[in-house]
Amino acid sequence: MEAVVEKKKTKKLNYKKKQGILGTLFISPYALAFLTFIVIPVFMGIFLSFTAFDLIRMPKFIGFNNYINLLTADDVFMQKVIPNTIKFAFFTGPIGYLLAFLLAWLLAQIPQKSRTVLALLIYSPSLTAGVAMGVMWKIIFSGDQSGYLNAMLLNMRMIEQPIQWLTDPKYLMTVMIIVTIWGSMGIGFLAMLAGVLNINPELYEAAYVDGMSNKFQEIIYITIPSMKPQMLFGAVMSIVGTFNAGAIGVILSGTNPTPQNAGQLIVTHIDDYGFIRYDMGYAAAISVMLLLLVYLMGKLAKSLFQEKE
Repeated sequence: MEAVVEKKKTKKLNYKKKQGILGTLFISPYALAFLTFIVIPVFMGIFLSFTAFDLIRMPKFIGFNNYINLLTADDVFMQKVIPNTIKFAFFTGPIGYLLAFLLAWLLAQIPQKSRTVLALLIYSPSLTAGVAMGVMWKIIFSGDQSGYLNAMLLNMRMIEQPIQWLTDPKYLMTVMIIVTIWGSMGIGFLAMLAGVLNINPELYEAAYVDGMSNKFQEIIYITIPSMKPQMLFGAVMSIVGTFNAGAIGVILSGTNPTPQNAGQLIVTHIDDYGFIRYDMGYAAAISVMLLLLVYLMGKLAKSLFQEKE
């Protein structure tokens, strides 16, 4: 009897071992790609941030000099890039996130056929490549009389001469925010729409029986608590998208740095030092600062929306 039990245990262990090997084989392509394109580049970037590297000579270790220069000697970074990034993130992140949730909730209230068409229309701008999107908006905000916005304002006699929307520091950041919000309805929006649609309708019925009286209470007490995973995913995607959207300023203005650094964000500052000045060590230090910033914002979003165990 003991031999039979021992034999069953051995078979069970062998089965689990085979399942583990099979699972490892299935996940190994993704793990290899993740290691190659995410983990190794991150560690290489951290290593390069402690060096002076210009793509010609071998990297030279200089300790924390890049970080010290970034925080104490880089006036553009402290006086322009950081304030611009905070302003850009403040408007495009929360506004885009709330707009995605609001549109997802509104679409969930209409019939399926209309919802599908509208969802596709709302989602389609996020599929447009940054360069193509920039070309379209450059036509709208062109600084001469042929620009759609200038032509409309001139015809309405609201202005006397064309406004340089994309080269005037007073207007560039505003245009960047408008364009980014317009194209921000991406994967996070679809996740929220799926979350709203998957909420059990009986929860709403029970809440109205218990005294819930309006749609605002419905959103606060039923909708948001029932879709926290989708809200968290949408928040993370919004954070990442916001901090990666800095190149839109360069696309619109056509220069890097942007005019008087009015649209200069952390991403464009990295491009400036890495691919124009070829100071890869300094650009890597800025990238590490951006990575830490995104990580901290992600932790904040996780603390707000993660399910409490």
